[in-house]
Formats: sequence, C-alpha cells, structure tokens
Amino acid sequence: MDDLRTTLATFSPTDRKEFLQFIQRQKRKPKGRMDLRLCELLLHAKPYTTPQLLAKLYPDEPNAVAYYALRKRLLRHLTDYLLLRQRQQDPTAASSVRGLLTLAQYLFEAGVPRLGWSVLRKAEKLAHDNEQYELLNTVYSLQIAQAGSEYADDLADIIRRHRINKKAADEEERANIADSLIRQRLRQARVKGRAGEAFDGILQDVLREYDLQEAFARRPAVLYRLMSIARSAMLVRRDFVSFAPFVRRCYHLMEKRHGFLPAHRYYQLGLLYMVAHALYRTRKFQESVAYLEQLRSLLDEGGAQAYQAAWLPRYTFLLAANYAFLHRNAESIRLLDQVLRQPATVLAPRDEMTARLGLAFHYFAESQFAKANQTLISIGRSDHWCEQEMGLEWMLNKSMGEMLVQFELGNPDLALNRLRAIERVLRERFSADGEGYVAVLRYLSLVRDIIEDPAEARRPGFAERVSQLPPFAPLEQEDLQALSFYSWLYARTQGRPYYTVLLELAGSSSPAPEAQLAAAGSPPA
Repeated sequence: MDDLRTTLATFSPTDRKEFLQFIQRQKRKPKGRMDLRLCELLLHAKPYTTPQLLAKLYPDEPNAVAYYALRKRLLRHLTDYLLLRQRQQDPTAASSVRGLLTLAQYLFEAGVPRLGWSVLRKAEKLAHDNEQYELLNTVYSLQIAQAGSEYADDLADIIRRHRINKKAADEEERANIADSLIRQRLRQARVKGRAGEAFDGILQDVLREYDLQEAFARRPAVLYRLMSIARSAMLVRRDFVSFAPFVRRCYHLMEKRHGFLPAHRYYQLGLLYMVAHALYRTRKFQESVAYLEQLRSLLDEGGAQAYQAAWLPRYTFLLAANYAFLHRNAESIRLLDQVLRQPATVLAPRDEMTARLGLAFHYFAESQFAKANQTLISIGRSDHWCEQEMGLEWMLNKSMGEMLVQFELGNPDLALNRLRAIERVLRERFSADGEGYVAVLRYLSLVRDIIEDPAEARRPGFAERVSQLPPFAPLEQEDLQALSFYSWLYARTQGRPYYTVLLELAGSSSPAPEAQLAAAGSPPA
C-alpha cells in the first residue's frame, strides 16, 4: 500500500485543488513540476504500481533514485501545506499560540526584549482564553527564562500563574490517560464478548490510579473525558436507562454555568453525540434527532469544519438509525448509501464497516433482501478480521444477518451453514452451553427449526417455545440490533411483517399488548 497515496486520498476535491495550487506556487523548475505530475498520478482513480509510476514519470529511462527523491519533495510540500492549513483552520488557537511563541523566541534572540515580552503576553492571553494548558506551560517557561529583562513581569507572579496552570494541565492529562486506558480495555472486553463484562473493577482501578474519583468537571475538556469513561462502562453494562439522563443533565449544567467557547467545540460536539446516542438506546428517537440537529448546526459553523471528518460519519449513522424507528427507513437507506458512494468521503475502516452493516439491516427491513445480501458481501472481510477489529458481538450480528438474508432469499442450505458457523464459534470460545450466549444458542435452535420447516413457526407449540427464551437483559436495556433479530422470529410466529413488529417492540408504533410483550421475553444478541 502506498502511504503517500493513501494520505492524498483523504483530501476532499477542494483540498486536492488547493494542494495542487500550493505546489505550483513553490519555486519554478526549468523542466516543469515533476512533483506536481507525481501528485496528479497518485490522485488518479486507478492506483499505479511503482514500475508504472516510473514509466510515466521517466519514459525515456526510468530513474528510481530520482523518483524517491521526488516523493520526498512531495511529502515536504504535503507537510508544509497541512501546517499552513492547520494554522488557518485551527479553532483552538493552538497554532496561533505556537506562532506567537516562535516570534517571541526570535525577538529575544535578536535582542528586542521589549517587543518579545509584548508578544509573550499576547500568547499567554490567547492560550489562557482557549484553555491551551500545555502551550501555556511553554509560555510561562519562556517568561521565567526571560525574567531578567527590564520589561519582564514580576517573577513571583509568573511562578504563581505557572503553578495554577500546572494543576489544570495535570488534571486534563490524567483524564486523557485514563480515557485511553478505559478505551483499550473496552476493546479487549468487546473481543471477548460477554465473557469480558466484569468492567466496573477495571473502571474503578483506573480512576483510583489517576486520582479522578472525585474529579469535578469544571471545564468542557475534563467533562468530556469523564463522560467518555462513564459511557464506556455504560456500553459494556448496557445501562442506557441511567446514563441518558445523567449525561444530558451534565451537558446542560455545563452549558448554563460556563458555556462553550469556540475552543470547546470538539468537546461540545462529543457531548451532544453522547446525549443523542444514549437517547436513541433508550428509545427516545425524536429527542435523539433533536440533539443531532444541534450537533449538525455546530458542525456547519465556520470554525468547526476541522471536526467534520471526526463527527459527520457518526452523526449520519446515528441519524439513519433513528430514522429507521421513526417510519423513515427509506431516508436511512439514502443517508448511508450516499455516505458510501461519495468519492469525497473517506471513511475509516471501522466507520465503513458500521455503515455497511447498518445499510444491510435497513434494506432487510424494507424486504430488499438481494440488496441486503450485496451490502453484506461488500464488507469483504473474514469473520476473524471482523472479530479482531470490530469485536465478537459485531461479528455475530453480521453473521446472523447473513443467515436470515440467505433464508429470505430462498437459500436454506446457505442459511444453515451460517447458523452452524455461529454455533461453532460460540461453543469454541465458551462452554458447550455458550455461557453468556445461552439465549443466542436457544434463538438459533428456533431459527434452525424454521429454516428446516418454515411452517413450524405457525404451529401452536412453537410460540410457547419462543416465550421460553432465557432472558439476558430487560427489554429497554437491550441493543436495538439484537431486538431486530428477535422481532424477525416473533413476526414469523404471528405471520406479520417484520418491520411492523420491530417498530412495535421498540415502542415506535402502537405498542404490542402487555401479554405479547410478556411472552416475548428478552431478545437475544
């Protein structure tokens, strides 16, 4: 894989045009701009191999030495361009503070201390106003180093401000480290599936180690880190019901007491997403969409374009998921299909997998089984890769979706093969009874009977067997994709459309009678 080409491929059409113009503004070459030619070849829709690039750049006599020197020059242009763009688009003011620091250092070295101190004070104010605590440490260190100047501030006052700032920077750093550790251990728990759910102990150990147990979110950055940690625990425990009001209350308290400056935009976007996601998981779809609209409005503001790559895909996926439960499934399909088809959109591998699996479920809800099948095929990854990169339960969701799609397409043999593969994975990973996945194995046993004899689902005894599925979690705590699998089984017993039953069980339609919900039990995952 060509890393330089991969990097250039992340550019939008506008970015590509600006970068090519940036290269052209550099020093002219007597034989034309070979670096510009290489950039155009790397941006071509067809990926060229190194021999092909050599042949196109040096048709008379391929020159590998000149080619690699040319790549280095193009990489320098790319680095310079990104630095310049970051300076122009940086909403946190970090680039501006670094620029002022560079200017101040130059002025001190050039023997202009009065002007140097004037620039340093501007850097301090800018860093303080934008909560750039690490850079503010650098500013104070330079002020202390230059405290012997007649134009300097009082040294004792500088040291006092430095100590106050060090505490804030240290708290933010500890929250950042704890957040990364929690995320890493959460990924490990997801690979192990439900066998890795003993998470509270890990959470408390990390918080205790980094002295964050009593930390109060006085700043959006720290609040975001703490909510991220709490959300990680919630995702493992599926405790969406208690987390949703908690994160919403914390967001609005911060908004009311301190507000969000432009420098806080990334954290504000993240908190809004957490609120919207928690509301979606607790079946409050309209409220979730309302918070997503706030998120999109912030993304469209002038200083937030730099965050679109991080938050726009997640916004789109969650909006599509909400629409599916608001009788707007066709719009869900349009949103995800547009994201996957847009050449200007470069999705991270995990985001692409999420989009394709979600799109397959939306097609299934519309009974477009052929399209659902093609979408699942387009994932193009082995079960092992999916399990390692996306987690065991994600892989199981994909495999169970493939099983149901093949059955609906009239391929019972393929459906049975997929079912056996899922059972084998669960029994190999865990005990013969599946441990935490006993409900899944019981569910698969019922699906097997339907695959072997579709008429079995309408026989009186089958509905009773469905009602005896072992519970895993209260209905309001279970994952909505897991609910969709149960809805398919329940729809078969009732002879009703799958999507209608799904909406009823999710509370998006006329609710099912209490007796039906009691018989439904808890859905498998």
